[in-house]
Amino acid sequence: PILRDPEGVADVDYLHIESTYGNRLHDSKGADADDQVAAIVKDVFLRKGKVIVPAFAVGRTQQIVWAVNKLLRSKELQPVPVFVDSPLAVNATEVYRLHPECFNKEIYDFLMGEGNPFEAPNVSYIRDVMQSKKLNALKGPLMIISASGMAEAGRILHHLRNNIGDPNNMVLFMGYCAEHTLGAKIRGGMNPVNIFGESQAVRAQIASVDSLSGHADKNELIAHVGRVRGNLRKIFVTHGEEEQALPFAETLRKLRPGAEVIVPVKGQIETI
Repeated sequence: PILRDPEGVADVDYLHIESTYGNRLHDSKGADADDQVAAIVKDVFLRKGKVIVPAFAVGRTQQIVWAVNKLLRSKELQPVPVFVDSPLAVNATEVYRLHPECFNKEIYDFLMGEGNPFEAPNVSYIRDVMQSKKLNALKGPLMIISASGMAEAGRILHHLRNNIGDPNNMVLFMGYCAEHTLGAKIRGGMNPVNIFGESQAVRAQIASVDSLSGHADKNELIAHVGRVRGNLRKIFVTHGEEEQALPFAETLRKLRPGAEVIVPVKGQIETI
């Protein structure tokens, strides 16, 4: 991740915690994840294909750009053009750049020694709509990073419509996709898929690297709860599907036996 690990919080009575990956472990971390990205996209670039990356504008895009920057500098990736096509992502990246005090040590040291971690000769940031449309006329190899991460809205829909039918291309997911979203359907192998009301055959290669997700896995969530100090009365396990939230709640009951662990349902009211 780009940001420093959260510090433990003292005097906590009630805790809300997410559970997106409450019952899962990420496959790899750090440099391993970067190597995984390089291995996945290498063949696509060799065959002059395009890698289309659905990514959330805040957090995920910056993390992906940093990973790509490292791979380009280490020459593990050939110097292909990389386009960040999302006005919100462009703005968010500038906010990140202005707050280096929040970075982890690796990125902070890079910023102090070599420069902006979110800039590279091959990386271009796109705001203008016409520039965005022109991307689809470009020949590969190239990479387009665009919002939204679950492919439910935003410019990514145009890039998917224009590129998902080409077997030389790849759609690379680097984050969570909720059930029933277009991203989840594509990841799950649905073919064809509906984009802008039209049926689109999925011929592009589909891949995912979940270890670059901004959501903590089971062990990271457990570690965070372990850092929380205070006489916890209730823990609310939220932001997770049942197969993740319910097992994680059981884990927390063992970890913090003095607290009531609740997986709330829609409309449930709790008094604190």
